[in-house]
Amino acid sequence: MSDKVIIFDTTLRDGEQCPGASMNLREKMEVARQLARLNVDVIEAGFPCISDGDFEAVRQIATEVRGPIIAGLARCVAGDIDAAGAAVKPAGERGRIHVFLATSKIHREHKLRKAHEEIVRLAVEGVRRAKSLVRDVEFSPEDASRTEPEFLAQVVQAAIEAGATTVNIPDTVGFAVPEQFGALIRYLRDNVKNIADAIISVHCHNDLGLAVANSLAAVQAGARQVEGTINGIGERAGNAALEEVVMALKTRGDYFGGVSTGVQTREILKSSRLIARMSGLFVPRSKAIVGENAFAHSSGIHQDGMLKNRTTYEIMEPQDVGWGDTELPLTKHSGRAAMVNRLAHLGHEHLSDAEVGDIFRRFKEIGDRKKFVYDDDLAALVEDATLGGGSDTFDLDYIHVTSGTTTVPTATVRLRRRGGNASGTNGDNAEETLQDSAPGNGAVDAAMKAIDRILGYQGHLVEYHVQAVTGGKDALGEVTLKVDFGEGKLLTGKGASTDVIEASARAYLNAVGRVAQKRRQSRAGDLGEASEEPLAAQTP
Repeated sequence: MSDKVIIFDTTLRDGEQCPGASMNLREKMEVARQLARLNVDVIEAGFPCISDGDFEAVRQIATEVRGPIIAGLARCVAGDIDAAGAAVKPAGERGRIHVFLATSKIHREHKLRKAHEEIVRLAVEGVRRAKSLVRDVEFSPEDASRTEPEFLAQVVQAAIEAGATTVNIPDTVGFAVPEQFGALIRYLRDNVKNIADAIISVHCHNDLGLAVANSLAAVQAGARQVEGTINGIGERAGNAALEEVVMALKTRGDYFGGVSTGVQTREILKSSRLIARMSGLFVPRSKAIVGENAFAHSSGIHQDGMLKNRTTYEIMEPQDVGWGDTELPLTKHSGRAAMVNRLAHLGHEHLSDAEVGDIFRRFKEIGDRKKFVYDDDLAALVEDATLGGGSDTFDLDYIHVTSGTTTVPTATVRLRRRGGNASGTNGDNAEETLQDSAPGNGAVDAAMKAIDRILGYQGHLVEYHVQAVTGGKDALGEVTLKVDFGEGKLLTGKGASTDVIEASARAYLNAVGRVAQKRRQSRAGDLGEASEEPLAAQTP
């Protein structure tokens, strides 16, 4: 067997299916570029058939992102496969179609209502159709961990004969336990006569908290591709956290027989933080590898040991995954060129002149309010200025709030419109300003109600989170919220400022921009995300 474990990242597909974690095209491109810098082997960029937006995201990633294989997911359905083939075509030889079909008894009887022979036939037809479009085809028998091993071996063998170059064994509902899952991989190696003609992959979910453990057990049993997401995000309890899998293989190479990955581990922390911002799903402080406490020591005994020898209580170097001192921070006296250079260092190399100008304006504003502007501050400003669904329509120009224990909280908000049109506005003046005031139950609520009055929306705030981007009393505050606009799906908004009320208004305006964009796409005939849920429920 090869000593290389292929890392297959499905953050942009399975990870994005997590409720409230959907990303727009710009955000997906930022994530894909960072995954390329992380040097994952495969990026599953999306499910092209579910919407025009998902198709375009996969196609653009296949066009612009160099290095990794770019995969598109498809059911064993002709339309799905053709859409995936068209979407990954710009990647050329790096294009992969990932087809799947349920095989377990419970899925056969209750979802598909098909016999064994029909399942095998559909799997073969799906793989063959995909093979006619791309050289690289992956097949997944959905719910493999609950499929009878004998039938699973039959389906896998037929898929390889039809042309599958990778066979993925999904633990779709997180049912497996490590010893049993490893035994299943060994069973397939021993009982599928052509198994050497394909790479065995695994895709584990975390319903019992065993996704990483099951993935590692599969590697020990002979699997040579692991699928997962950064930070372990995904449907229900999530997927295998790739940063944990990678560092376990690296740190315990003695146990895993010296297998390795090609991942640039120093990019792990940067990837984790970017995806947390893009998805709006925060990383718990105690999260392994990338949590704030991952390398923190508070116990006196531990601290004493650390002072004598770090290896007493640390099994890996923090710097190996990207922790450590950042470069010297910028200040308000730093020029545009210095800021652009630092943005490029952080991976933001695809900004337009207009976007750089907007970020530099915010950078100067922040520089006037705090002594230093750190890398994390800059990353938050980039997202706040460029990655929101509606930031190209409205800017927060002015906000004034009165609040206190003996007064009704009231906010006055002025928005600057930069182009386009949205519900509740009149005319197309590119620099039109719109202003209104509203009372609320608090300063944040008043600011949001003022925005609603201006733009004609009625959003219901479901979740609200605020955290300091960096340390210190003058830290930039980043607000992430989830809003229900009656669209049948929560929309995420994000904003950053040294003032929490301003950051909240920016975050809410970001969410409003997303719903405006969604409605424009719907009017234009885009399928949007309306068809996503029934399809997403049938994935590996």
